[in-house]
Amino acid sequence: MRRFPFLLFAVLCLSSCVTADVGKAKKQPPFFLKVTEYAALPGWQGDDPAAALAPLQKSCNAILNADAGKSFGPLPYAGKYADWQDICRRLPEGGGDARQFFADNFTPYEIWNDKDRNGLFTGYYEPILHGSLKKKKPYLIPLYARPADLITVNLGDFKPDLKGETVMGRVQGERLVPYYTRAEIEKGRLKKSKKIVWVDDAVDAFFLHIQGSGQVVLPHNKVMQVGYAAANGRTYTAIGKELIRRGALDKKNVSMQSIRQWLEAHPKDAPGVLDVNESYVFFRKLDTKSPLGAQGVELTPGRSLAVDRKLIPYGAPVWLDAETPEKDARLQRLMVAQDTGGAITGAVRGDFFWGAGTEAAEKAGLMKSAGQSYLLLPKTVEVPSKFSVRPWWMQPFWLSGGQPSGASGAFAYNR
Repeated sequence: MRRFPFLLFAVLCLSSCVTADVGKAKKQPPFFLKVTEYAALPGWQGDDPAAALAPLQKSCNAILNADAGKSFGPLPYAGKYADWQDICRRLPEGGGDARQFFADNFTPYEIWNDKDRNGLFTGYYEPILHGSLKKKKPYLIPLYARPADLITVNLGDFKPDLKGETVMGRVQGERLVPYYTRAEIEKGRLKKSKKIVWVDDAVDAFFLHIQGSGQVVLPHNKVMQVGYAAANGRTYTAIGKELIRRGALDKKNVSMQSIRQWLEAHPKDAPGVLDVNESYVFFRKLDTKSPLGAQGVELTPGRSLAVDRKLIPYGAPVWLDAETPEKDARLQRLMVAQDTGGAITGAVRGDFFWGAGTEAAEKAGLMKSAGQSYLLLPKTVEVPSKFSVRPWWMQPFWLSGGQPSGASGAFAYNR
C-alpha cells in the first residue's frame, strides 16, 4: 500500500507506510532468528489459522509467478522461491486442516533484535472520503495523478551499496532537482497536472496521503478505490511533533484523533501546519475492492502486516503477539507480511492493517503496542547459523566460534 503507517508513537517521529525515498543507505539494526515450536507461540491454540489462508493465497499468486531459483526475500536466509512455491501448491482447499498444514510445512522462529525479542507494533487503516469526478462545491480538494515530469532515480544503478534506494526529482535545465514540496503544490505548482478525483475535506485528504490508499464515495454512492502511485520524495515530517513544538498538544495526548480535532478546530492555522510536512503523495485509480500492499496483492483486514522490507520477505507468515488498543487484550494471530512503510524499521516491528472506516481508524490511531513476532519459514529451508555479525552482547560467543546459550541454529544479520 506504500504509505506512512499511523503510529501514535511516531506521531512524535509520526509514522507511515509510504516508503521513504532517500539518497543514503541506512544501516539496519542487527537481528537473528531462533528456532522454536508451535506450542511456544503465545496464543497459538486460540487462533484459527484458517483465516490466514486467504491472504496467504493472495501472496502465493505472486510467489508462483517468480523465478524458482531466485532467493526469497531481501536476505539469503529464507530459501529460494522454489521452497515457497512447493508450499503454495499444497495450500488446503476450503480451509482444510489449516493448523496441521502450517505445522507440516513451516518451522517457527523467534525474531530477535539486537538486544531482545521486544518490538513495536502500530496500526494503519483505509480512509473513506467523499468526492466527485468534477470540481464543484464542496469538492474542491484535488487528488493528483503522478505528474508527467516526476522522475524516479534508482541509486543502486549508480552505486551498488545504494541498491533499493531512490530519489525523486524533476529536470530543470540540465540538472535533476528535488521535486516540489507540499506547500508549493498546494499553492498551484501542479494546476495543469491530471487530477483523478476531487474531495470535500483537506484534513481527510491529508490523512489519505499518510495512509496511501483509501475509498472515495462518489455521488449516487459509487465507490472509487484509490492507491499510492508515487511520492514527491521530500522528507516526511510529523505534524504531531510540530503541534507539540507549538504548544498546541502535549506528548501525553498526541494521537491521530487529537491531531484531527486540532486541525478541524483551527482551519486558518491548519494549512501552515500541514505544509511543515513537505512530503506529498500522488494517487491512481485501482480496479480492486481492497487496497494493494507493497507486495502488489490486496490487503486483508486483521491479517495483513506491514514489515521492514529490507529484513522480512513479503508473503511470509508471521505470528504476532502484541498488546491492543483495548485494555487487557492481546493480538495473537497469524498474519502475512504483505506491505511496508517508511517508519517500519527493524525486524521486530510491524504495522497492523485494521481495514476501512471509522472503527478501523480509531483502533489504528490508538495502537502503539509492545510485542513480539515469530517468522514461519519452510521446513525445507536451512537457516544459516553464521551470517554477518551477532548482537554485541553475544559477541564473546561468536568470536570464540561457539553458539550463544539458547541460540543454536540462529541466523544473525547486521547491515
